[in-house]
Amino acid sequence: MEGFESLVGVNFWTALFGLCNMLITFAILKKFLFKPVKQMIDDRQQEIDNLYADADNSKKQAEELRQQYDAKMKDAVAEGEQIIRTATRQAQDREEAILQDAQAKAARTMERAQEQIELEKKQAMNSLKDQVSDMALGIASAVLQEDIDSKKHARLIDSFIKDLGE
Repeated sequence: MEGFESLVGVNFWTALFGLCNMLITFAILKKFLFKPVKQMIDDRQQEIDNLYADADNSKKQAEELRQQYDAKMKDAVAEGEQIIRTATRQAQDREEAILQDAQAKAARTMERAQEQIELEKKQAMNSLKDQVSDMALGIASAVLQEDIDSKKHARLIDSFIKDLGE
């Protein structure tokens, strides 16, 4: 059994030496492997965090720009509507002015036409009066020059009426 005990047994000095070797190896690995690897992992994590922060900032800026764009678009639409309202109002005012001007011109034309009609009517009446008085004088002189019987009197009246129609 001694062979077995030596094979399975634990020697204090060997265990201590193994433990020291392990602590020394751990210290060397910690100094030359774990710290640089941890530093590299930390740097990479910092880089990833920075990328996420930049992405968040870019997203916020994009949202702000979109809001500014929306506000400017609303302002532009409102300004466009205001321009359209102003142009429509000006067009309506211009239309009313043109209509009023046309109505005033039409009224003046009608007044002038009415005055012209009245003048021509007076002239026609004066002319008619002159003709009637000329005819009446003609009939009166004819009546005075001849003796008129009732038949001749009727003929003179018919002639007068005929001349009046012409």
